[in-house]
Amino acid sequence: MTLRSVDAKQMESLRKMIPEDRFSTGDSVLNLHSRDQSFHPPSRPDVVIWPILKEEVCAVLKYADENRIPVTGWGSGTSMEGNPIPVKGGIVLDFSRMNRILQIREQDFQADLEPGVIYQDLNERLRHKGLFFPPDPGARATIGGMIGNNASGTRTVKYGSTRDYVLRLTMALASGELIETGTRASKTSSGYDLVRLFVGSEGTLGLVVEATVRLAGVPSEYGAAVVTFPSLNAAGKCVFEIKRSGLDPAALELMDPECIGLMNREKGLGLSVLPTLFMEYHGPSSHQLAETIKVVKEICVDTGCTGFNAGFGRGERDRLFRARHELGEMILRNHPGCGVLVVDVAVPATAYPDMIAAVKEEMKKGGVTGYIFSHAGDGNLHVNLVGKREDQDGWRRIHTVADRTVAGALASGGTATGEHGVGIGKRKFMEAEHGKSLRWMKKIKTLFDPNGILNPGKMFPYNDDFLQLTR
Repeated sequence: MTLRSVDAKQMESLRKMIPEDRFSTGDSVLNLHSRDQSFHPPSRPDVVIWPILKEEVCAVLKYADENRIPVTGWGSGTSMEGNPIPVKGGIVLDFSRMNRILQIREQDFQADLEPGVIYQDLNERLRHKGLFFPPDPGARATIGGMIGNNASGTRTVKYGSTRDYVLRLTMALASGELIETGTRASKTSSGYDLVRLFVGSEGTLGLVVEATVRLAGVPSEYGAAVVTFPSLNAAGKCVFEIKRSGLDPAALELMDPECIGLMNREKGLGLSVLPTLFMEYHGPSSHQLAETIKVVKEICVDTGCTGFNAGFGRGERDRLFRARHELGEMILRNHPGCGVLVVDVAVPATAYPDMIAAVKEEMKKGGVTGYIFSHAGDGNLHVNLVGKREDQDGWRRIHTVADRTVAGALASGGTATGEHGVGIGKRKFMEAEHGKSLRWMKKIKTLFDPNGILNPGKMFPYNDDFLQLTR
């Protein structure tokens, strides 16, 4: 099937559907919506539309489907794999103005939201109610984007990912049809789980126009620790032992010495420049947390830690984790003129220590500069590989390290993408990871989007010259 750019006649038809102040073909707007935070090359849409009503989304989709015009949903552009880049042009639907918190039902631990709600803004509203929305990807991500990408983050080890918090969805399909899936009940055994099908589909099956999400109670007490190790492998083994102990950390983040050096320079943290674990624990009382931290320290000492510092207050904990969230930006700032390829894989707990050692060895063999940091508690490893933009040989070596990292994760029973999604960069690994089941994914895509207008060029390993890896 052939997808088409928006011609002059179609542009006028679209203009009649949406008020002028929410419709743009201006260069600056198109450029802004041509790329996310990844290293993937930009691609401009033909037009950007800001819907504020479900009916507007449905009308645009119906018209686009009838005229074979690509449509890509846009949250806040913080994706790391080119997920919202409109590689086939067409229409971008920017949901940033569809950002109302419709209802908070604190007695049910639920909230009804439009897709453009920023999750930090939601948590700010919830703060005085003793509730919060746990998934925490770090960037100012929208709820719709988090649902499309099944975002997770630092708290996943305890609370789970976005998929675990979505109870109900209202979806606009490619045809313009509006459907409701899921229930407000805390569990259901009724029918196929279409909610989980849509979560993580990256806008290729439908666009979220409303969601009911589950909330959690804000913990009474926080405990934190910073632990250093002589090697990444030793830190990885400690992660395994902590997980096996059943101590239930709320966050368990591992950073290599290069990351610690950056954070010290930019944030003045004064940490030892060694492989380091940031840990966080939640509990009902300070006494219980003190007992937990005591056992954690014993495990860390037994696995060879070189330093253990615990007992931070909330302010210090926030400072440490804020620095952790800003690592990606720090890396860019400290390497002017460079591009960064972010590798995101996840492996079983038993494979985690060996995976870290293997990645470090691949970087050394390839002569590649990189930073290793991870959501260690759930085996989710991030490797940020840095290279001069014009250094073609350097980028060949970078891609070799990246590909071998993914291959190692798959060989251990892991995944090519733990939380960043497939987007553009991970499409080539889909067949290796999913085998024959990929064919059934394609059938599902065809069922929901027979004309292929929704976020084309994503998820599946098409042959497309545009999608060759470039810097």
